[in-house]
Amino acid sequence: MRTGNSPEGELLVGGQALIEGVMMRSPGAYGVAVRRPDGSIVFQRGKVASLAKRYPFLKLPILRGVAVLFQSLALGIRTLNFSAEQAMAEEKPPEAKPEEGQEAKPEAKKDDKSNWAIAGSMAVGLALGAGVFLLLPLWLTQLSEHYVFGGHLGNLAFNLVDGLLRALFFLGYIFLISRMKDIHRVFQYHGAEHKVVFAWEKQVPLTVENARVQSRLHPRCGTSFLLFVLLVSILVFAFIPKTAPFLMKFGGRLLLVPAIAGLSYEVLRFTAKHRAAPLFALLVAPGLALQRITTQEPTDDMLEVAIAALEEALREDGLLQDRETPREAADPLAVPLADLPASMPGAAARA
Repeated sequence: MRTGNSPEGELLVGGQALIEGVMMRSPGAYGVAVRRPDGSIVFQRGKVASLAKRYPFLKLPILRGVAVLFQSLALGIRTLNFSAEQAMAEEKPPEAKPEEGQEAKPEAKKDDKSNWAIAGSMAVGLALGAGVFLLLPLWLTQLSEHYVFGGHLGNLAFNLVDGLLRALFFLGYIFLISRMKDIHRVFQYHGAEHKVVFAWEKQVPLTVENARVQSRLHPRCGTSFLLFVLLVSILVFAFIPKTAPFLMKFGGRLLLVPAIAGLSYEVLRFTAKHRAAPLFALLVAPGLALQRITTQEPTDDMLEVAIAALEEALREDGLLQDRETPREAADPLAVPLADLPASMPGAAARA
């Protein structure tokens, strides 16, 4: 039974596909379910602290999108690391007790190392993304202007070529990783996440049978968000003069990325709310088409995992009654996240 203060129709949920699992978000909590090699499911859940309550300016349009982007990245990487550990876990012998006079390693040090590893992963990922999707297209556009177009590109045309190259790199990247067996399974879990979210939004019981018949294409998916980022960036980058030095053009693009993410987030929210209108349905269509690659039809056991993840989030948020028999669970992650709609799935495998 669903319980809670908010009407069901107004309660947005979303999530992210993981390695052999799913992370689901409700407004005030998250839940993770991961299938272990032995077939069992391990769970994790925790509260989502509201940064917007602490910093009210984060409720403002555009700024809320910037906040949700970086905070979702942090939560996504943490839960992704957790899923990788659990999906590859084998039965471990009990840890040996420290010998007399030998101190046990404090857990705090392990947590510190984990936090540094997550920060490092984010830094490396952002640096690679900036290099492949900003620096390289800009460099190739500058070369093509001199050697292909004879230096006659206007400011908008320059950015159109730059944006087209970014889009080609992005689509090529999605296509290449989709050919990998492990990523194909992640895309199946992505489809399972979407189907379960649809089942929740349609207010039908959360069962495998009800989820199976839902669409795997969702208008609030992070794949659609990334396409909006590509389109909005062409317009915003046009404000940087093409005659500026190369490093200034690249630096300006880096500085404008947060603003572009915030604008794209607002566009995604608006089009998702009005997707029934023909114009907005047209805007959402490319993202739904790309989801035919980034989501695949899940198996029933994948749907079971996605349902379990959503139920964990809802229980932690007080929107669903707790089970009398506790599930097998890992320690929850204490990750603050802005109280924004839980649909910022940032990477292609989010919803």
